[in-house]
Amino acid sequence: MMKNHLQDCRVIRKILSLVVLSFLTLAIVNANTCLAKTSDNTAIECSKDIAKNIVHATALGLGEILKDIKDENKRVAFIRSFIGPVRFYQDKSGYFYVYNTKCVNIAHATQKDLQGRNLSDHKDVKGKYVIRELNSAAKKGGGFVEFYWVKPGSKGEQKKMGYVEPIPGSDYFIGTGVYLP
Repeated sequence: MMKNHLQDCRVIRKILSLVVLSFLTLAIVNANTCLAKTSDNTAIECSKDIAKNIVHATALGLGEILKDIKDENKRVAFIRSFIGPVRFYQDKSGYFYVYNTKCVNIAHATQKDLQGRNLSDHKDVKGKYVIRELNSAAKKGGGFVEFYWVKPGSKGEQKKMGYVEPIPGSDYFIGTGVYLP
């Protein structure tokens, strides 16, 4: 009986993963269409809207999937494998990151060396405690935080508008961002 229940949970988890990935694919296609039709100023607003929607959908999907994964190591492994390949925006600068409420990086799609590290004392080039502020926004239910971070494929930190939300039923939050000109 227990074996069948576990098998059912695995099937449900796979189906939910496919649904979330399908939504992400749709959002990415719509993002590229939206961005192709706008000026630079409205492209930023469009990108912020995309970031908010894609984080929200992914947070809800991960929350449902993680309900059935009780082992912490398996949860972390699942999150890493789930967000790792996802890229969006025309220049592929969109990616996900996940932290716990103690500011420990759980998963980072482009900077794997951050995984497992506590970044509560990390400051950007302007002296802002980035992860603390992201954590604070997530604890309020979600929100945008402006900070500086290294853009994939570039050197040095660039201005970024990040959006984060808590993953329901966990002590994690997930985010992405828009690199600003």
